[in-house]
Amino acid sequence: MSNAGPKRVATSSAVSRRPARPRAGAASASPPVPPPPAPPPPPVPGGEAGEAALVARDPGTRQLTDPQTMRALAHPTRLALLEALAREGPLTATQAANLLDDSPGNISWHLQNLAKYGYIEETGTGRGRSRPWRLVSLGQRFDSGTSSSAGSEAAADALATMVVEQSYERLREWRAARATFDEAWRYASFTTHVLTYLTPAELDELAEEISTVLHRFAERTLDRSRRPPGSAPVQLVAWGHPITPNPSGS
Repeated sequence: MSNAGPKRVATSSAVSRRPARPRAGAASASPPVPPPPAPPPPPVPGGEAGEAALVARDPGTRQLTDPQTMRALAHPTRLALLEALAREGPLTATQAANLLDDSPGNISWHLQNLAKYGYIEETGTGRGRSRPWRLVSLGQRFDSGTSSSAGSEAAADALATMVVEQSYERLREWRAARATFDEAWRYASFTTHVLTYLTPAELDELAEEISTVLHRFAERTLDRSRRPPGSAPVQLVAWGHPITPNPSGS
């Protein structure tokens, strides 16, 4: 393990995951019933309450399978818009343009394209560029590397590449600006790089466990009233993949 940073180095709204493959010769069985989720924390006193604090209509994750739908999202401005709506809640084209330092006309065009493919929707209030838009689903999920369709595979790979590049850019921004953050944030931040040896089934199991940990505070993204004082947006990224073995097989 290599460590860097002040404390420890150990990484949607889009998630790319290869689905688990069935084990050879394994008997089919019903999946275990997961334990009931822990009750969400109470709203922060003085914050927004009820539906007004929710950033998405559907708190779940949407599975993307259509190539055209995935291609529609593979644009940096559209990914930035989904993030802005997740952080701020409903926004008009003008409000989003101010956040992203873009023109209302260009942002309006991107919002309409996102709505066309089911990523966002109007809240039902306002007119023209004064219409607020909100997320339909809190997150997106797409599978890369398993599709039988060449078009779906290419679209998933292009979207996955853009998401990874965006994550790297955000990391570079943090490293360049971390001296401007409070000591508590500099100390709490982390990066981890690990080399290990796993079977495909073990890697798949580990991916599910890591995903569960990363989504521990998902209710705070969905409901702005549950974001406690002192909290800030934090990027959490994880990926795991095999690497080319040495001639010895190690």
